[in-house]
Amino acid sequence: MSTGRRAWTTALFTVAALTAVLGVTPHRAPVVEPQDELTVRVDTGQVRGARSGAHRVFFGIPYAGPPTGVHRWAAPRPAGHWSGVRDTSRPGPLCPQVPSAYADISSLEEDCLVLNVTAPPKGRGGPRPVLVWIHGDGSVGGGEFFGARGLADRGVVVVTINYRLGIFGGYAQQGLPGSGTFGLQDQQAALRWVQRNAASFGGDPTRVTVAGSSFGAAAITGHLTSPGARGLFHRAVLSSGEGMMDMPAGMMGPEVPGYPWYVWRPAREMREISAEMTASLGCASADPAGTLECLRGLPVKTILKVPHIMNAFQAFGYGNEVLPQLPPTALGAGRFHRVPVLSGATLDEHRTFVGMQYDAVGAPFTTDDYDRALSTAFGADAAVVAREYPVSDFPSPALAWATVVTDRMWALGTAAQHSVLSQRVPLYAYEFADRDAPMYLPLPGDFDFGAFHAGDTPYVFDDAEARAHFTPAQWRLSDTMTDYWAAFARTGAPAAARGVPPWPRYAPGAPVPYTQSLAPDAIGPVDYVRGHRLEFWRRLG
Repeated sequence: MSTGRRAWTTALFTVAALTAVLGVTPHRAPVVEPQDELTVRVDTGQVRGARSGAHRVFFGIPYAGPPTGVHRWAAPRPAGHWSGVRDTSRPGPLCPQVPSAYADISSLEEDCLVLNVTAPPKGRGGPRPVLVWIHGDGSVGGGEFFGARGLADRGVVVVTINYRLGIFGGYAQQGLPGSGTFGLQDQQAALRWVQRNAASFGGDPTRVTVAGSSFGAAAITGHLTSPGARGLFHRAVLSSGEGMMDMPAGMMGPEVPGYPWYVWRPAREMREISAEMTASLGCASADPAGTLECLRGLPVKTILKVPHIMNAFQAFGYGNEVLPQLPPTALGAGRFHRVPVLSGATLDEHRTFVGMQYDAVGAPFTTDDYDRALSTAFGADAAVVAREYPVSDFPSPALAWATVVTDRMWALGTAAQHSVLSQRVPLYAYEFADRDAPMYLPLPGDFDFGAFHAGDTPYVFDDAEARAHFTPAQWRLSDTMTDYWAAFARTGAPAAARGVPPWPRYAPGAPVPYTQSLAPDAIGPVDYVRGHRLEFWRRLG
């Protein structure tokens, strides 16, 4: 593996025959009607959940069969049926993953294609909107970590999912159908499950919102352009999405090369990454079928021992049946599913990454580092950028560099995505701007993370550690944001009925397209273009 590509894999934070399931013939459970609202029938059997306050929660419901053996690196297959009532009161297995600097969790379990449902109590009234959450990162995590009591309080049925991560979701090989997209296929299988089963939990399968942050939001950008996702969702929420973001050299680390797109890779490159990352496993063969058979026979533990084998696949392959075209190209041409979109980013996106690499881990980013980083990223234009962002204007070189990358990479990409989407569908843009948002990652150093990447997630989804530090004003912001998200799931517009500030649509032709700033006791319009100096970056090219 080249030095540049190896650096890229270490720097990323964000950045599979129904007649033979597990070797047995599936059978339908006897028809026994649920005895109470905690027992629900889905298409594969009955499940019994638990109460969480006023709500019902169901964990670990299989939405697809185990991606094991010959089904490793294959399209998700139907889940098997079970008899009796399945206990879903406790979380199911996480997909294979290894601990990281920011998430001390691990799993060796491949039978992990499960989802969780948080549902309001049964009551009168019509079916309720459904929100399906796709977590971020792509190499670690699971749906169980995102509590949804706030959204359920507002009448939303929330589904959080597990999907194949890292090499298990992104492996590619010549002649292997679906190469580089198995995680995306899992997500679509979960959305099909929602279409079949949402009504059993009081949900409305005609009002499904798919929402995600970071890598999860990028996945949704892919689903917007994927033929297989047509009709599976009716609104989309993209938080800190990277779908139209490029990456100049050095922005994710001094040795990381530039890429034309942050998360999209052509099929050839996905195959090359796969071959390089699995070379040490002893399965390389002139016969691709032999290589695949060997790799499918390896224990999960053996595969996970390869350094960086999970981070290397925080990207999606295109040029296949799942993503026939590069998603930014499809978006720009208007070839995407017409659904309302709520989309935004945080004010200080890149402070997370600079802090994790430098100041927050005891390796301060210096003025010399800043000069070198500008030169690596911008070449002959480095001096021009330095004049626009003089290091003396910032409390530290680290914050100067984080601001440059936030504006050039994150904000410019976010604005480009807003522009192409808003020309054809209703779009509501936001910027999360709470610079005192509680840092929930286990980072030791003293660093001002500001309104950091994914810092908005605990304001909508329950995170006890982050919320333990909320001030009264932050609780009010959280309530308002949850109102907005629930209203969007319900109607396709963030127009809540609880007296919250109005949120007009983003108008691409307006002198200042409307972007809602979300900060404690300070919700209102912000000039996103001016705030992130986007005209400067557009002129620079």
